[in-house]
Amino acid sequence: MADYSMYHALGQGEQLDPNDPSRTTQPAPPQFQPPVAQNPYQQGYQQGQGQQYYGNAPPPAGGPSPAAAPGFAPPQDAGLASQMAGMSLGDGQHTARRKKKDRHAFHAVEAPPGSSQAYNGIPPAGTPATAFLNADPSVQAGGQFIGQPVTPNQFPAPVNAPFNPVAPATPAKFAARNGQVDQGQAPTFVPASGGGQVSPDDIPSVPVSRDAAQQHYLSNVYPTFEHHVPPPATVSFVAFDQGNSSPKFTRLTMNNIPANSEGLHSTGLPLGLVLHPMARLQPGEMEVPVLDFGDVGPPRCRRCRAYINPFMMFRSGGNKFVCNLCTYPNDTPSEYFCATTPQGVRVDRDQRPELMRGTVEFTVPKEYWTKEPTGLHWLFAIDVTQESYNKGFLEAFCEGVLAALYAPEGGDETDENGEPKRRIPLGAKVGFVTYDKDIHFYNCNSALEQAQMMIMPDIEDPFVPLSDGLFVDPYESRAVITSLLARLPTLFSDIKNPEPALLPTLTSCLAALEKTGGKVVCSLSALPTWGPGRLFMRDDGKYPGGEIDKKLFSTEHPAWKKAAEKMVAAGVGVDFFLAAPSGGYLDIATIGHVASTTGGESFYYPNFVAGRDNAKLSLEIKHTVTRETGYQALMKVRCSNGLQISAYHGNFIQHTFGADLEIGVIDADKAVGVTFGYDGKLDSKLDAHFQSALLYTTASGERRVRCNNVIASVSDNPRECMKFVDQDAVYTILAKEAASKLSSTSSTLKDIRLGLTEKTIDILAGYRKNFSSQSHPPGQLVMPEKLKEFAMYMLGLIKCRAFKGGNETSDRRVQEMRMIRSIGAAELSLYLYPRMIPIHNLNPDDGFPDEQTGYLKMPPAVRTSFSRVEPGGVYLVDNGQQCLLWFHSQTSPNLLVDLFGEGKDGLNQLDPYSSSLPVLQTHLNAQVRNIIEFLKTMRGSKALTIQLARQGIDGAEYEFARMLVEDRNNEAQSYVDWLVHIHKGVQLELAGQRRKEGEEHSSIASTFQGLRPQYW
Repeated sequence: MADYSMYHALGQGEQLDPNDPSRTTQPAPPQFQPPVAQNPYQQGYQQGQGQQYYGNAPPPAGGPSPAAAPGFAPPQDAGLASQMAGMSLGDGQHTARRKKKDRHAFHAVEAPPGSSQAYNGIPPAGTPATAFLNADPSVQAGGQFIGQPVTPNQFPAPVNAPFNPVAPATPAKFAARNGQVDQGQAPTFVPASGGGQVSPDDIPSVPVSRDAAQQHYLSNVYPTFEHHVPPPATVSFVAFDQGNSSPKFTRLTMNNIPANSEGLHSTGLPLGLVLHPMARLQPGEMEVPVLDFGDVGPPRCRRCRAYINPFMMFRSGGNKFVCNLCTYPNDTPSEYFCATTPQGVRVDRDQRPELMRGTVEFTVPKEYWTKEPTGLHWLFAIDVTQESYNKGFLEAFCEGVLAALYAPEGGDETDENGEPKRRIPLGAKVGFVTYDKDIHFYNCNSALEQAQMMIMPDIEDPFVPLSDGLFVDPYESRAVITSLLARLPTLFSDIKNPEPALLPTLTSCLAALEKTGGKVVCSLSALPTWGPGRLFMRDDGKYPGGEIDKKLFSTEHPAWKKAAEKMVAAGVGVDFFLAAPSGGYLDIATIGHVASTTGGESFYYPNFVAGRDNAKLSLEIKHTVTRETGYQALMKVRCSNGLQISAYHGNFIQHTFGADLEIGVIDADKAVGVTFGYDGKLDSKLDAHFQSALLYTTASGERRVRCNNVIASVSDNPRECMKFVDQDAVYTILAKEAASKLSSTSSTLKDIRLGLTEKTIDILAGYRKNFSSQSHPPGQLVMPEKLKEFAMYMLGLIKCRAFKGGNETSDRRVQEMRMIRSIGAAELSLYLYPRMIPIHNLNPDDGFPDEQTGYLKMPPAVRTSFSRVEPGGVYLVDNGQQCLLWFHSQTSPNLLVDLFGEGKDGLNQLDPYSSSLPVLQTHLNAQVRNIIEFLKTMRGSKALTIQLARQGIDGAEYEFARMLVEDRNNEAQSYVDWLVHIHKGVQLELAGQRRKEGEEHSSIASTFQGLRPQYW
């Protein structure tokens, strides 16, 4: 199916490319009008069949634009022009706009040769002279000041007919026009007043920044010591550990730190570290070395207890080592002594991974134990209530557990001896409990023919009725477990208790795991309204003040809080699989509190449909069981003299400030944010050092410490620091701070959103005020080179479900707020700005391995805006939590047949519940399946299954509209309007007129102080 001309445009006689600079007419009218603002492409059209032209026949691409009939909107949004008064972007590193002419799913219509001179910024002849060169010529001369703040809601100013070059320039010519060519570290600036209009193409683009970096890392490794700024978080790269920990484990917000707090304050940036201690490695990266120092344990600093690392200096011929964090000279233990060279380097340095690698693991002796380490005990607690049975959730969950524990029969998962490969490491055990009003334990001993069920009716004071046989090796008792899970759904088909007793079940699970620690995997599909700790319908969906009540974001229930604390103390964590079958209320604020406190995770299916969501549920249970998991964890971060830790953000318990973080379970998808403050001045001749230590028990039952070491240079001039900012770490720290603030302080959602906006303005105004080298006119919004896309990510944060305005159920808000607190930078980056890939115009070699590098050749992503959607287009949109396949209503039947098979040539014939693509022999089908397989490797804990969103048919379309974060939606502005808003804030800050949010409240309060009557 390589004949690409077959997916031709239906009834459009025009080649349409949203990235084509010579585009003159509008795309066909979009059929679905998402709940977003009026789109420039929707004005003045009748919703007819095909494209409605005014006057003559459709003009050829590149010809003059149609006569401006009444209601015809110019190609750019006129309202936008009036706000920005036009903004032309001079990007220090100018990316030429490539024409995707050959990649089209449409007829190519060649532009007629013309003789128009190339547009070089000189206004076309006949433009009235104005008082200012930069002013918009359409406005009366003198009537507008440069950089004047413009109200967003005014009527569009009249705009000149847009200039349409008839002979489009080649990309090279196009790039050359813009005076400044690549000058390395030049800042990006967005002039907010000037001739011409703002083109949304010219504001910094997240997809371009990701794709450009990805291309580089396909053929280059990332050396952790030589490069100072890590690649963007969503990029797949191979890190080479040279003594500084890989960015997969640790990301500093600034890799060059100001020497004092005034310097840090002038940048506006937070100084923080995103820690992802168990992150997965890619093929090609060296495994984390595991080192055993016997009964003495790893060498440590006697003063600050830091572990040995590559930055400790050996003195006095190797007899002393100086701690890199607190500078205390320690005596080298005799068994660790080794002579040094005249330069002070140990002779055996190359043979010692702890002196060469930034991330290492030490196995530790008995004094580090809290209890005898054993293999990880998994306890599956399965909800068998009526709702769970009726909706097919019980059956789906049992199938998921089976698929997670055992590879399919005849599968290719075998080890060297031909034995089936273990999904769970040797020494780990599993047990099963089911619950409705009562709690049922199962004895799965391998000597039995089938599992024995023991019912515990006393839920007021639950205990464990089994001494042995509850926890078994899953491979010895395979037959018993398989038959039990297959029979469970039919076993409870007649009982059908409607109300689950969840808290007593968790208490008895804790009793079963008290001695060993372990992990509970619990399913739930109805509000637990039975027994002690029963919950009530707190959220009825009516919010009188417009904003949701803060009480709904946290748990008020003392018994649940106590249960969570006891679990952490025993080294137990919980993962919940929550299905709200009819979208009903589950009180995730209370139930999920147990998961988030113990270091577990909640998987939430707001509208569980058995046929569609089984694959996702099954994959997520498998991921939970097979990912690297540790339990009974303690964590501590240490930093250089002169710095101190100001806060931790994540899922853990910290009893007093400065104490270790206690974590029940920690896995490969969890990250913690740490922020630092100054308690002195740093010496710019020395580096700043950070070390995190995570003490945990592995799933196979070994007690270990995982150390990550990070180094950053120190600079007296904060301007230097702006060149080494890691924007992914910056917005990750800010997001985690905001989520912690929402859950633990009295701030409302509105306060959080205002705070995020203020922070964005502070950072950009700080750069403009203190570090901008050349003087830019006041009408320009200047962005640091390393923070070009920062404003977009912050807008994504304000639009995400956790913080957005408008109606959103408390369950979903709390779920996503806790998720932000626990995920790493890569997952958060996708969540804030989804990946959108057009699949209707793939190149023949996209989606197949590249001959040079051997990696899969990925098509470039496009910006998430409805203006980029082409008529007849099909788009894959993935935000790391869910993945939608969106079809335009005029999608070509040939494309559908190629993708889904014979007989599926109309959107109505597709199965709305399908969660994956069929395996067909067509070229397109193979390409899209390969692309999806590749995306599966680049995500956090959520499984990738497809959900169809067909224009005008599926409800998932609203979800698609929500993901287009560059448009006006989610109760927040579009990207361009947001930049205008930020720019106004920056201008007011520079003029000294900006009022911080807190100040006005106090002044209002003081005015009313004298008016208070006595009885207030």
